[in-house]
Amino acid sequence: MKRKIVLADDHAIVRNGVKAALEKLGKNMEIVAEISNGKDLVDYAQKHGADVYVVDISMPVLNGIEAVERIVRRNPDAKVVMLSMYDDRVSVEKSLKAGAKGFIVKVSTADEIVDAIEEVAAGRFYLCSKVSKYIVQGFLGKSSSRKRDVTGLTPKEKEVLQLIAEGYSSKQIAKSFNLSLNTIHVHRNNIMKKLGIHKQAELVRYAIKEGIAQL
Repeated sequence: MKRKIVLADDHAIVRNGVKAALEKLGKNMEIVAEISNGKDLVDYAQKHGADVYVVDISMPVLNGIEAVERIVRRNPDAKVVMLSMYDDRVSVEKSLKAGAKGFIVKVSTADEIVDAIEEVAAGRFYLCSKVSKYIVQGFLGKSSSRKRDVTGLTPKEKEVLQLIAEGYSSKQIAKSFNLSLNTIHVHRNNIMKKLGIHKQAELVRYAIKEGIAQL
């Protein structure tokens, strides 16, 4: 039986590249769904599930980190390989702490993509060659005194912040979450108060700096 793979990336060219790699080398793998935003990924995972999720860090509506956190929270056994344009330490740390078991960059070879999926499907960790330099003793444990999320934002506030940064209006955000416009205004005010930010442009810069949203 073929392993069911869900591919989540908002760029068709990336999805096509991963598909080509699996068609060439992943004989026991089948892409059962292609998804272009984090919210739809979470919804799909709750309804259908998969053997391995290959997830882009930067996606609209709900970014990959937040999406993976929700999937793993509901299903601790979920197996995720994170995709990224970047090979920086912060992206690797955030991905693993969110619950991903693998991390590959988008310029990885076809062999590495397939190897990552196979290793994670087997219950092991996989970091591509470009980020394996970040494996150090205590990477996830003793080094936890590094950066932490001290903003105090709730998951819903982070979602609202991402949509604000992506240019959605309060009315559009309210419709997306099926909430009242007043509730969205309350979330926005709470976000600004917690962050000590008073202008939308500053909110956008903060969201991009923290990796909550991407340009």
